[in-house]
Amino acid sequence: MLQPQNKQTDAFISTGIAGLDTILAGGLTKHRLYLVEGEPGTGKTTMALQFLMEGARHGEPVLYITLAENEVELRAVAQSHGFTLDGITVHEIIPAEGVLDPDEQYTVFHPSEVELGETNRLILAQINRLNPTRMVLDSLSELQLLAGSPLRYRRHVLALKQYFAKRACTALFLDDKTALGGDQQVRSIAHGVISLQQLESGYGAERRVVRVLKYRGIDYRRGPHDYVIISGGVVAYPRIVASESREIASRGQVASGLPLLDTLLGGGIEEGSSTLVSGPPGTGKSSLAAQFVKAVTDRGQKAAMFVFEESYNTLLNRADGIGMDLRTPLASGLLQVNQVDPAELSPGQFTHAVCTAADEGAKVIVIDSLNGYMNAMPEARFLTTHLREVLTYLGQRGVVTLLVGVQQSMIGTMGSKVDVSYLADNVLLLRYYESGGSVHKALSVFKKRGSKHETTLRAFSISDQGIEVGPVLKDFRGILTGVPVNVSQDKDEAEHE
Repeated sequence: MLQPQNKQTDAFISTGIAGLDTILAGGLTKHRLYLVEGEPGTGKTTMALQFLMEGARHGEPVLYITLAENEVELRAVAQSHGFTLDGITVHEIIPAEGVLDPDEQYTVFHPSEVELGETNRLILAQINRLNPTRMVLDSLSELQLLAGSPLRYRRHVLALKQYFAKRACTALFLDDKTALGGDQQVRSIAHGVISLQQLESGYGAERRVVRVLKYRGIDYRRGPHDYVIISGGVVAYPRIVASESREIASRGQVASGLPLLDTLLGGGIEEGSSTLVSGPPGTGKSSLAAQFVKAVTDRGQKAAMFVFEESYNTLLNRADGIGMDLRTPLASGLLQVNQVDPAELSPGQFTHAVCTAADEGAKVIVIDSLNGYMNAMPEARFLTTHLREVLTYLGQRGVVTLLVGVQQSMIGTMGSKVDVSYLADNVLLLRYYESGGSVHKALSVFKKRGSKHETTLRAFSISDQGIEVGPVLKDFRGILTGVPVNVSQDKDEAEHE
């Protein structure tokens, strides 16, 4: 579990981004210099504006010094997110148009000898005039180019760091990494380093990742964390670490509302467990999962569904077709249905949505389907490990999680590219089998960790009256092969002979 911030320095401030504060274990240590680095387009400016807006909201004097973009461009960025720059002082230190005139070019001195000193003078003048508690310098690439040499650049940044510390100012330096060889210089000087990355995707939206590379004296949350830039600014999604909230609690069972199904399950599904509902297409996996949603909402409890392949409208119409009313709990707020757009999804976003539903009191959560989940993020690594963290998090909150898994074969040997049966506490298997010139369905419980259960195969069917779990299929042998033998018929023939 993350430890609280360093007790010797108990003054911390928010970055203005709740998720980033969580990653930083509470926020930024006051009166320090921080480096925010990332290539153009990763959201450095937006993040910096949110940082200053948070200070302005508390009545602090804040300053944005730009060495590249002008104030008009900054205000346009702010306007696109619905930000207001009220309370934020923006100061431009940009070369005047006169530098384009050949008569204005330096001939005796190197430009860096003159322009770095002038730039430094203007920066210090603004700080002395405003005395800000928060400041952003955008960007370091300009200073690095003006410095001319790594030694001069390092000394200049180190001097600025000491200057800000003495003036009780928390500073963010932005680095767009367009100048070569300077990032390591500032990384070693800065109190903390936040790296923003934009990863290309083969299809759909790119994935953005934030990492804290360095934070002196703080036990921050390590590793990559997804973030997005939306209308409203940067939103960060801290990586789930399930071990942070482990607890021991007694759990009851959640009934399905179908007596024979509950008998098959040994009374129901245990709270805090995950259940894989597996079978070929069309066997009724989604409907079976929805049955538990209907059961808990009928009892006045909340539920949430995350659907990948099926549209929101199709889900409701299909439920209507089998006599399952999901519209009423949806209208009352007991049911939350989230249609996931695979092309726009990142693992962090999905995890955040699922865990938020659990935190808001959902008793049952359905992920339909695992195949859609895996296919939506084919370029993201360690998705199975990621899913394990999500399931553990949900389990610790007593949520019944239902995972729908599609198997490829219709009758006979079945297989799946998505094998998470070892992660699930329970496995419900739906099968087709042929008998009497018709195709029928069977349901069985192959695995259940929480309690005893039937090891039988029961008839399963869906009609406009809903789901029906029938008697044990004791007259058949070999149902799992898809082409069973009628044992009772063979017995009768043997007796007649």
